[in-house]
Amino acid sequence: MKKSINLWSLWAFAAVSVMGTLLHFLYDFSGRSVFAAPFSGVNESTWEHMKLLFFPMFVFALIQSLFFRDRGDFFCIKLRGILLGQLLIPVIFYTYNGTFGRSPDFVNIAIFFISAAAAYFYEARKFEKRDLAWCPQRFSLAIIVLIGALFAIFTFYPPRLPLFSDPLTGTFGIG
Repeated sequence: MKKSINLWSLWAFAAVSVMGTLLHFLYDFSGRSVFAAPFSGVNESTWEHMKLLFFPMFVFALIQSLFFRDRGDFFCIKLRGILLGQLLIPVIFYTYNGTFGRSPDFVNIAIFFISAAAAYFYEARKFEKRDLAWCPQRFSLAIIVLIGALFAIFTFYPPRLPLFSDPLTGTFGIG
């Protein structure tokens, strides 16, 4: 089972890395389509980069859930993994920028991959341990869906907070 879980995590990391990278460019490639905006990066804000990790992780979790039906802790672990990945992006980004000033693009790209890798490493360890005897599966899934809804809503109606501001243009959301 351990080998299978590690293989799933490796495939998930690869798929999320590719999908997240593609989503970074989807909005521009689609001619700035309002239909692509909720799922893709519409600017260079930290929030939009968090979205690039969330949606691929969510889609892959839905696919993976078909194969992990016997796991009563599946969505609980997925929620924790997603939250970890989401948290690491701003923590690493703002720590790096606070320490060194501005981060070059290769550092920003590395932050995305490090966050994804950490999330899937965490999930793999939790799946191996089976330490969540009971967890609120439906509640965990509902929280994941709520996070996705917030990403979509804040694309069009972002709060005027630095997390949502494009550092290159000073704009918010699709503005």
